Amino acid sequence: MATVNSTYIAFEGARRVALGSLAEAATAAKRALDQPSDHMVLIFDAVSGEQIDLNLHGTLEDVLARLQTPACDDAPAENAPEEAPRAPGRPKLGVVPREVTLLPRHWDWLASQSGGASVALRKLVEKEMRAARQEDHKRQLRDAAYRFMSAIAGNETGFEEALRALFAVKRDAFHHVIQNWPRDIREHTEHLADQFFDADSSSPAS
Repeated sequence: MATVNSTYIAFEGARRVALGSLAEAATAAKRALDQPSDHMVLIFDAVSGEQIDLNLHGTLEDVLARLQTPACDDAPAENAPEEAPRAPGRPKLGVVPREVTLLPRHWDWLASQSGGASVALRKLVEKEMRAARQEDHKRQLRDAAYRFMSAIAGNETGFEEALRALFAVKRDAFHHVIQNWPRDIREHTEHLADQFFDADSSSPAS
């Protein structure tokens, strides 16, 4: 879904015609669409690689006016219940006591840790949560490159090989395969893929 605060990139065929706000991308796309041409006009979220569908019918003023219409999801719920007033006293710390089943040796190890079993368990969980967030971030970066490539470069020479190199995290092979792609497509593909490659190489070894 398009949002006004993101950065967008618009293409007419293999040529980049805009990189900027949604209004700038929509303006360039509309002008390109109004010209006699057989080229496809596509708009992408420049960060996520997601293709954006905009209603480009009517005049440019019509297109831009539609962008100013707030999305329904952003409107406040009319009958949303009011938040109950906070009772006086100490704020809740968010600690939820629940049963944990471990083997005796696990409990022995936890008991020997500084701060006791609860502190040790929280540290372990936080560590795993950070690792999961890093993996999620890398996957999002990889998927951004994949989405963009799939939408605009599916007919380019070496497309399948480039995908294999992307998922195998082979930076040099990836750049070699796409070196003859149209410049604007290649440059944005490299931009998205390199963010993924950089994030993967900076991750701590498992």
